[in-house]
Amino acid sequence: MRIWHNTEHALHAGREEMYRGRMVPCHEVPERLGFVLAELLRRGAGPIEAPTVADAELDAAIARIHDPRYLHTLATAWDDWVAMDPANAGRDALPSVWPLPNAHGFRADRLPENAAARLGLFAFDSGSPLMAGTWRAARAGAACALAAARTVLVGQRSAFALTRPPGHHAGPAFFGGYCFLNNGAIAAQALRDGGHDKVAVLDIDYHHGNGTQTIFYERADVLTLSIHGDPRTEYPFFLGHADETGAGEGTGFNRNWALPRGTGLPAWRQALDEAMAAVRTHGATALVVPMGLDTFEGDPISGFRLRTTDYAGIGAALAGLSLPTVFTFEGGYAVSEVGVNAAELLGGFERAA
Repeated sequence: MRIWHNTEHALHAGREEMYRGRMVPCHEVPERLGFVLAELLRRGAGPIEAPTVADAELDAAIARIHDPRYLHTLATAWDDWVAMDPANAGRDALPSVWPLPNAHGFRADRLPENAAARLGLFAFDSGSPLMAGTWRAARAGAACALAAARTVLVGQRSAFALTRPPGHHAGPAFFGGYCFLNNGAIAAQALRDGGHDKVAVLDIDYHHGNGTQTIFYERADVLTLSIHGDPRTEYPFFLGHADETGAGEGTGFNRNWALPRGTGLPAWRQALDEAMAAVRTHGATALVVPMGLDTFEGDPISGFRLRTTDYAGIGAALAGLSLPTVFTFEGGYAVSEVGVNAAELLGGFERAA
């Protein structure tokens, strides 16, 4: 499996996040990727390399998914944050006010001059700190996703975008859940543009892929499937229910398996089997797997009970779809275990492919 490594990921290293009403050290840390990379190297996986993508090509791929005004805000957010108050250079940028939906009379068509308010226009939580290197790290991650898609487009069986910050919570014009650019969606669109008429995105992160669902919700060419914690009790709360099945041309092309906290392997694997059956029915010719490892029983901010020994079988099951497959690195916050869990899943896929 070819592995595309974001060598600039550590430029994004948040200090604190708002979690359940209090400021805590960030759960999404550079060490997450470091443990995965170290374990893959230890096992001789690879090749592992940094992508080289021309700026114009990368910008075009990102713009296929994200709104121009949103991208401009992300690209300038740090400079605007520091310009608002030079003391801000010593602390991460977080929004402090959010407009409610338009039905409540708040306007989103005018950009505030206040940097914190402008961030709030595009953020859906206060737990995703932005810093000087965030845009550069996120953009380099999108390059990994694009390179992974191109890898399978030229005939290789699979590729892994080993990058952070993660991506599946980022929507067309919003960030949150530690995500700024949607790497899985960028890969899926690149596969479509590269000639695959039907692509499936099968999200196995503990948290619902709300950004990916939003991006493709009205499209029939990209089937979006997500197995996750029940949004009645689990982040991101406001999306991810079973009755969300798509809209317009996309009606019937989005499915969610919302499982209760405490779910173990048998019920989780049943959901995976149903999701894979949907991929086959869709007639997908390529697959994107936003690969969250926060389904692990020891994860500090999640609630499923999968074990390290379960992940190889999950990878083997995904290989049974016999599709060109792109994996993107998403959640997994039991930091010291995330490397082994990731390597087990990818290794199980490789051995069964």
